[in-house]
Amino acid sequence: MRHLIDPLDFSVEEIDALLDLADRIAANPTAYQGVCAHKKLATLFYEPSTRTRLSFEAAMLNLGGAVLGFAGADSSSAAKGESVADTIRAISCYADIAAIRHPKEGAPLRAARYSRIPVINAGDGGHQHPTQTLTDLMTIRRRKGRLGGLTIGLCGDLKFGRTVHSLIKSLARYANMEFVLISPEELRVPEYILSEALEPQHIPYRQLSSLEQAMPHLDILYMTRVQRERFFNEEDYIRLKDTYVLNADKMKLAQPDMAVLHPLPRVNEITLDVDDDPRAAYFEQAQNGVYVRMALIMTLLELTDQGGALC
Repeated sequence: MRHLIDPLDFSVEEIDALLDLADRIAANPTAYQGVCAHKKLATLFYEPSTRTRLSFEAAMLNLGGAVLGFAGADSSSAAKGESVADTIRAISCYADIAAIRHPKEGAPLRAARYSRIPVINAGDGGHQHPTQTLTDLMTIRRRKGRLGGLTIGLCGDLKFGRTVHSLIKSLARYANMEFVLISPEELRVPEYILSEALEPQHIPYRQLSSLEQAMPHLDILYMTRVQRERFFNEEDYIRLKDTYVLNADKMKLAQPDMAVLHPLPRVNEITLDVDDDPRAAYFEQAQNGVYVRMALIMTLLELTDQGGALC
């Protein structure tokens, strides 16, 4: 039995195989309608989510399975003081696989240690978000045709942004990558990400405060919102929340085939006039999230693809 807690839990070869499966699902989703018949996914979401929770549910329903779970700590036994370990022990009696989102870093890992079913980390605090990373990788590969030899710009909240941390760690395993890290001083990438993922591999990176300076050089621009829920005081959030706003004028600085990604939800960091630009890939990214999660559920449950090969 395997879990997905950290994006590095899967090798590059396994990620490529999973993305290949997601591409096959995207090409013919109806062929996978009964793959998870009589299987149940538990969605254990201790903090708010729209896209991640609903895309997990859509993925399981698309595969012919069922969904159970809760969408907030207040509606679970956590409100009575139950531990994550005890919750997953009980859920293991009811479901075949579980996706857990928790505000505390390490909570999905703890759940996996006590679980009798595969556990998927659907986001833990400001730490990791591996299924969003798989979604990002699929979108980048479909837009650019590869996952190596790219210059990736990440902009906004790089300190608390778990999607950023997971994406850097994953893309650092591909050849000839370069990172441009665009943020205010207060929201820079944590030092441990640089020292663990980039510096040992001698992967080039630059830390900038100017989005305009970076735009002409990027293959991918990954925008993020400044996350109000990660700040300890309102004043810092208000001071930093509008630092970067991508609009149609700034898009004129970019390469014709650059792709703009965003894990969503956005607040005002991408204006509406960017949505019609063919380089805007963030709603396509949301759709890819369903295909990736379908492929991941199949892989962790060791179900067969339509060709008969074990995932």
